[in-house]
Amino acid sequence: MMVFGYISLTLVVFLFMEIVTWCTHKYVMHGFLWVLHEDHHQPKYQGVFEKNDAFFVIGAIPSILLFYFGTFPTFNYLFFIGLGVFLYGLCYFLVHDVVIHRRFNWFDNVKSPYLKALRKAHKVHHKQLGKEHGECFGMLYVPLKYFKQFL
Repeated sequence: MMVFGYISLTLVVFLFMEIVTWCTHKYVMHGFLWVLHEDHHQPKYQGVFEKNDAFFVIGAIPSILLFYFGTFPTFNYLFFIGLGVFLYGLCYFLVHDVVIHRRFNWFDNVKSPYLKALRKAHKVHHKQLGKEHGECFGMLYVPLKYFKQFL
């Protein structure tokens, strides 16, 4: 596979991860693993870490395995699938934990209409303290209705 093919594969996997995230968030985090996600929907965090942070570890495992099998015994396409998963996880951390929830004070003065709409959509998601009746389960995709007030 040529360089363009590897870059394309990484990009396709990155974009596909938004679908995986939406499904995982709706059916796993708000489903049978609500016990790990519930503290994330509480008004105030208790301590530095939440039980919800376990999903970062769970999400990293496929990427680590893909990196391993993508380089051993020979370098192959699995590495670039792992790279797409890793890059999405990195963006998830930056967008969800840094920009939206402001766990770090890195991007406090956000002026981008996209990031403002993203924060609004996530705020709507967190209005529900329980696991039912939620909306906006994705991370990077923002429904158009949340942009209207920022354009």
